[in-house]
Amino acid sequence: MEIDIVPADNTLPVARAYSLSIVIKSFKGRKDVEVHLFRPTWDAAEEKLYDWNALMGDLLVPDLEVSLESCRRVVLEAFTEEERDQLVEYLKNRYQDRLAAIRSCSLNFPIPLGLVALSELTEGKDSGFVNFDKVPNFPLPFAVRGFFDLSQHRPLLEGVE
Repeated sequence: MEIDIVPADNTLPVARAYSLSIVIKSFKGRKDVEVHLFRPTWDAAEEKLYDWNALMGDLLVPDLEVSLESCRRVVLEAFTEEERDQLVEYLKNRYQDRLAAIRSCSLNFPIPLGLVALSELTEGKDSGFVNFDKVPNFPLPFAVRGFFDLSQHRPLLEGVE
């Protein structure tokens, strides 16, 4: 299993600044499925701790209608370094034979306005969520979900769609 944890290359404005994804070797008939992990819940008081004006940047696309709430969620769904390390350790131990990779890096600040939080994506025919915290004996003190899009990955058997 490849583990790629990229350290921040500068001082981060907040501790909650790390993204994490995994690559599952075989998932729902697809090969090497990337799953983007996020925190689906947080303490409402945490939202009040941040200087959102300093954390948010320019519009991703000019004249785009944006939801400031969604942009804030991009940060609130991210992991702290400690949470990231706990999650990586859990994934290595629990899913070592099923994962091809675990990847993490810091968010780029300021967050461009217009990004959509992972929790706001919708499930569809080829996309959905994995509720890691619903797995029996989930040991972490925070909930973890993952978003996947199967349409982005090759079938396990070539020629099968």
